[in-house]
Amino acid sequence: MCYFEQTRWTCGYWKWGNFRQQCNKEYRTGETCGLKLVYDTTYQSGQCKLCDQIQKKYRRVHKMQTDIARWQREGNRVATIEKTEGDIQEISAQISEIMNQHNERQLKIT
Repeated sequence: MCYFEQTRWTCGYWKWGNFRQQCNKEYRTGETCGLKLVYDTTYQSGQCKLCDQIQKKYRRVHKMQTDIARWQREGNRVATIEKTEGDIQEISAQISEIMNQHNERQLKIT
């Protein structure tokens, strides 16, 4: 039950920070017992790195969708449209994976 700093963003995502205080269960200098307790929480305004990644991928998908719409109006771009649609599916899977990581971290400690 050693004490660590914690950083928390407005979206609910958090991460452990630096070691702050040793508990009385651990007698070796410089070692921790393995259990982490929050010494102090620093609240950050803005979004966490995962939310930033998700937003970037959403913007990229949106651009690809507008490109597909433009290419369909122009015609003669069937192969490009198919490739871009495949890329959209890959990016959507990446978004889902990142969102799952974000949600798991939010549920671990409230």
